[in-house]
Amino acid sequence: MTLGQKIAWDDTVLPFQLDQSDVRGRVVRLDGVLDGVLKQHDYPAPVEALIAEMALMTALIGQTIKLRWKLSLQVQSQGPVRMIATDYFAPEEEGEAAWIRAYASFDPDGITDAPAFEQLGEGYFAVILDQGQDTAPYQGITPIAGERLSDCAEAYFAQSEQLPTRFALSYGRSTERDGREHWRAGGVLLQLMPKASPFATGGGSGEDGLLQASDILDEDSEENWNRVNTLLDTVEDLELIGPSVSSSDLLVRLFHEEVPRVFDVQAVRFGCTCSEEKVRSSLSIYSAKDIATMTTEEGIVTADCQFCGAHYAMDPKTLGFEAEAQDGDEE
Repeated sequence: MTLGQKIAWDDTVLPFQLDQSDVRGRVVRLDGVLDGVLKQHDYPAPVEALIAEMALMTALIGQTIKLRWKLSLQVQSQGPVRMIATDYFAPEEEGEAAWIRAYASFDPDGITDAPAFEQLGEGYFAVILDQGQDTAPYQGITPIAGERLSDCAEAYFAQSEQLPTRFALSYGRSTERDGREHWRAGGVLLQLMPKASPFATGGGSGEDGLLQASDILDEDSEENWNRVNTLLDTVEDLELIGPSVSSSDLLVRLFHEEVPRVFDVQAVRFGCTCSEEKVRSSLSIYSAKDIATMTTEEGIVTADCQFCGAHYAMDPKTLGFEAEAQDGDEE
């Protein structure tokens, strides 16, 4: 693959469908997105790995949502890694890039040399879909269970959506010939088409009775699902992350007998929606007395965005519902 071809597949999601087996899916490659997310904080290696996995899943799941909608994945945990949050902002217009952002909250003294998933304790994995103004966000949750975050996501789709789902993900630091390091990640998502999924009731065969894909398959769909999963089992880490194999070539290599059909590729970028205006809006509920408690010794109110690192410094007199008018506000 040429350098131009490699760059063309970086930070993209490629939707596809396997017509022979009633399965749809996406292939994702992340490069600059992860660098943008992870350079904002000095995360320990296990935390970086958890964020990389969440960002991959966010891109794979988010690609299906409509224009201007927002998808959020969250993990709340009682372990050393207390919280992970990722957001996918769908494009404003057809052909534009989607935005992804992510950050984690953790106890530095609690992080160990154990595998990344073991840095989480009891808690839950949540999927939140925000459809915009005048709508109530949808939220679905499932307990943290399994051996990786993708197990939690698969359990969510089985439990809440009755949708057999499979992730194959790979991520890590890549070293260029000149010695520079940067993050690369890639993955594949498979989902049985909704029309083929029966409705399951009662407990499942997963941890603590959670439903798994096998619990919601009928005889007709089980053979197709097992076959494409067997094919996905043959994928190698270097094929998932590239850059030597393009996303479309990977589909042909894995699923050529399933007649893969690809759709328009979706570009994704690291980005954030924070702004001083939004900070001011969030502080508008406070009185001047409350604002005074937030004011620094230097006489300003500051706010930092955990997602992108943006720093805002504001005059306390212009904040809250008792704010004085700023220059230019009055005619």
